[in-house]
Parts: sequence; C-alpha cells; structure tokens
Amino acid sequence: MTTVLLDPSSEAVPAERVRPARLAELTGKTVGLLDIRKARGDVFLDQLEERLAERGASVIRYAKPTFTKPAPIDLRHEIATQCDAVVEALAD
Repeated sequence: MTTVLLDPSSEAVPAERVRPARLAELTGKTVGLLDIRKARGDVFLDQLEERLAERGASVIRYAKPTFTKPAPIDLRHEIATQCDAVVEALAD
C-alpha cells in the first residue's frame, strides 16, 4: 500500500522525500517533542511524554518561537542531532 503525505508548505515544485523507518523500539531512544505554540499543543505533549517514558524513551522538549513561521534552522539542527525521532504537536 502506498502512503501519500501532503506537505502544506508552499513549494513551486513538490519535493519527494523518503519516509524514514519507524524505530523498532523506544527503550534507550531519545524522542524530541516539538511544541509549535498552537493552543493546547503542550497538553497533548505532556500526555505523550508520559507514555513515551513508560516505554523507556528519554524525552527532550522543544518549542518554536511562534506557530506562524517554520522552526528556525538552528532549532531543527539541534533536534536532528540530539534525537532519534521527533513528534510535532498540532492542536487548537
């Protein structure tokens, strides 16, 4: 089965990206939780952090300065170098 993911960014020419494989397990892995600063996103991430910790993952929390712009490049680099996986919270 083919999965199609839509990228909401405004690209003149759509970029094709390979979806990374899921982690085989969470024990000993570091998961980044990115709060994009939408209302109640932190509530979702609080619950997710608890569940990830129960499964043996370490969690690092990050936050964008504002939800209206993409995450700054330095923040994206920090997440990419410190984490095995990342979850971005979208909520209202």
